[in-house]
Amino acid sequence: MRDAWQNLILPDLMQMVQEDDVQGLAAFCGVVHPASVAEILEELEDPQVWRILDQADDQLRVEIFEFLSLKRQTELAESLDEKRLSHLLEWMSADDRVDLLSRIPEGRRENALRLIAQAERNEIRRMLSYDEDSAGAVMTSDYASLPASITVLDALARLRQQAPDSESIYYVYILGENRHLEGVISLRQLILARPETRLSEIMKRDPIRVRVTEPRVVAAEMLGRYNFIAVPIVDDSDRLVGIVTHDDALDVVQEEATEDAYLQSAMAPLEDTYQESPLFEILWKRGVWLLFLSFVALMNAHVIDHYRGTADSPQATQVGTGLSSLILLFLPLVMASGGNAGSQSATLFIRMFALRPSAGRGSSNLVNDLPLVARELLIGLCLGSALAFLDFTVAWLWFGRSMYESSVIAATVVMVVTLGTSAGSLLPLLFRRLGMDPAIMSNPLIAAMIDVLGVILFYEIGLLVLT
Repeated sequence: MRDAWQNLILPDLMQMVQEDDVQGLAAFCGVVHPASVAEILEELEDPQVWRILDQADDQLRVEIFEFLSLKRQTELAESLDEKRLSHLLEWMSADDRVDLLSRIPEGRRENALRLIAQAERNEIRRMLSYDEDSAGAVMTSDYASLPASITVLDALARLRQQAPDSESIYYVYILGENRHLEGVISLRQLILARPETRLSEIMKRDPIRVRVTEPRVVAAEMLGRYNFIAVPIVDDSDRLVGIVTHDDALDVVQEEATEDAYLQSAMAPLEDTYQESPLFEILWKRGVWLLFLSFVALMNAHVIDHYRGTADSPQATQVGTGLSSLILLFLPLVMASGGNAGSQSATLFIRMFALRPSAGRGSSNLVNDLPLVARELLIGLCLGSALAFLDFTVAWLWFGRSMYESSVIAATVVMVVTLGTSAGSLLPLLFRRLGMDPAIMSNPLIAAMIDVLGVILFYEIGLLVLT
């Protein structure tokens, strides 16, 4: 799509910029969808972008600006003086401007905030104070609220006044004293209700809510589980402080899925997209994990070196073939079986947590997880036994190994696969209980750990059976 826009519209757009065609640029901003306009502006120079955006009214300009990537927004904001930046921030939605301000240097940010009204400035600073992974960091304070005592007729009149400043009016939140959340009413209910009916009679009391300090994925989970358009965010005193809308929840889900994909591939998450990330950042975030995995692999080499003298001794020779020869031939099979089984278990558990992110977070009680661990242990034994039978048969009949040597391979595969599935389930559970991201136990790390255990088990079982 981007290539099509570039080829069809960009040449005409650049010509309008060069000719200072104000009417043409204004028509372009008004006719083309804001998301498509932003897609075209992504590749232009800062002065060209602002030359085009300045032809749109304030509301449309900000709508287009918010469709730009966060990195591009930051670059464009840096090119503005404090007065224009503060004006831009005043028109932006609460959650988007907080994301932008979090990337602007503190000194410049404070200079711009001084030009914003005191009440709005305090609200921005309050939202900036929330942890970036909390529900408060992705919420917006632009919502519709009403008291419970008024009638439906009065409510609709007040909503018309609140609508221009609200990001979503599909849900109207009913507030009591000190903004205490008492209930919620959908816009559909208001339209269908009798005009003289009081909101207290039709509102849904004690609505689903999320604490402002809870992880942002919990808010996204609530929206998905109950098919909400928005979910209210409250503080410790149950006062409404904002809402998380469905579009912000989609962004959270996408970011979390991307982060998990990075972690499962043994790479620290990037702050921006791959194309926008600096070379040094990519080298650092990939290199740290690779160095750590290399250290684990060196442990593997140390284990092999430790057993080498023992494996080559006369006592380790059966049917004319040394243990080292057996291990050299079948070690890749053993390591692959355990590593793949562990990666499968880890992927299943990490995905399970992604689909129910609030379950068991930070809890020290492992009782509820014991059935999951037991089932994975049983699965590991079943899979390991099936693979062991296959490997025993192939080693005995195809490779011509003795029954003792084939038994060593089979026994090692059973234990390694069982350990792999156990590690793939237990390690994400452990990290989950500690309040950490379970995806940090990436598949390469689990595979590397099982490789070391596989080498030790292969040698120990071989020495036990063949000597």
